[in-house]
Amino acid sequence: MKKLILLLTVLLSLSACKNDKKTNSENATEDIRLDGLEVDSTQTSATKNLEKTKQYPVPLQAVFTAHGGLDHWKQMNNLCFEMKGKNGDETHTVSLPDRKTKIESKDWSIGYDGKGVWLLKHDLGYEGNPVFYHNLMFYFYAMPFVIADPGTNYVAVEPTELDGKMYNGYKISYDDGVGDSSKDEYILYFDPETKQMTWLAYTVTFKDQKKSDDWHYIKYDKWEDVNGLLLPKKLTWFNVENGKPKGKMMDIKFDKVTATETILDASVFTKPAEAEYVK
Repeated sequence: MKKLILLLTVLLSLSACKNDKKTNSENATEDIRLDGLEVDSTQTSATKNLEKTKQYPVPLQAVFTAHGGLDHWKQMNNLCFEMKGKNGDETHTVSLPDRKTKIESKDWSIGYDGKGVWLLKHDLGYEGNPVFYHNLMFYFYAMPFVIADPGTNYVAVEPTELDGKMYNGYKISYDDGVGDSSKDEYILYFDPETKQMTWLAYTVTFKDQKKSDDWHYIKYDKWEDVNGLLLPKKLTWFNVENGKPKGKMMDIKFDKVTATETILDASVFTKPAEAEYVK
């Protein structure tokens, strides 16, 4: 019996993206807390929608709309995708309301269970920092919606020419203590006509937690409809010359993408007994 229970537990964990364990999302309590602001539940729907959107600049609201709408994104409770990492195929599973995550590959598994980041090593183990990586690709993939997270600040930038075309943009920064790298900065560039996101410039400050002027560039030019959301099919990293993207460096493609209202069971992200928390 113990072996049967263990086998069922493993199967549930490995098939999280295909067979989400469901809680009735229709009865789930709506989260309407915004940056510490409590919204009275007796307010009208129109008033609540105003409270939700007024913190975002109007041009960014247009970007969210072009990608399926922020309200629709917030209805989703899980996101799953597959991609090819540096050591082979990876399956990423994310619980969107609480950002619990799990990444599975043939050599290792990484997860965040709400308490900390854990690492389970297989034959070859993991080369890198699991804390840095556990939500890195999710964050790049879930643009532009993740820039609507609490504690985010927005400043418009001048129209900028990138790879021969002009784009409008917003610089994104974070309040101190937000996330693992609150000194990170992003610039989201979007097409002034379609309002779709096209470029992301970003800095990396995870190691020393100091602001950086070393900008990296990703181009978002392949999109697909995932349950009413416009999400990237492919991301292209560029080399940088004189502070601007110059020549393609590498592509990462995303497959078997799902985004649904299904609430994943907490056991999907629970640290296995053999895994260790990583500081």
